[in-house]
Amino acid sequence: MAEYQDDNIFAKILRDELPATRVFEDDDTLVFMDIMPRADGHCLVIPKTPCRNVLDASPEQLASVMNTVQKVSKAVMKGLDAEGVTIQQFNEAPGGQEVFHLHFHILPRRQGDVLRPPGQMGDLDQIAAVADKIRKALD
Repeated sequence: MAEYQDDNIFAKILRDELPATRVFEDDDTLVFMDIMPRADGHCLVIPKTPCRNVLDASPEQLASVMNTVQKVSKAVMKGLDAEGVTIQQFNEAPGGQEVFHLHFHILPRRQGDVLRPPGQMGDLDQIAAVADKIRKALD
């Protein structure tokens, strides 16, 4: 398996070299909105420490990330009146991973909805408004 590269987009977000609509942050994790949302409220949970994916994550990294995934998933459901969530995580390029920093996708879902195709830029103002709803549900 390849080694972690600190020039990936999520590492740059952690260093504030790139902007992101941040939703939640604690000592170990960061949650921000996906700029190419497959659903309104699509957000990403990452560890603040270097980690390529689940395959090289420490038990501590996995525990802190999963605690945040659960917390934010509940807030997404409450704040967006979602009926459920889809949680996705990919490992290595053949497994669908595109950014090589451990991350989990949280996608709010409602009965019968269809996810948008990947790779389509979202409206940043709308993304920010949805992020506000999630943040309020976290309080």
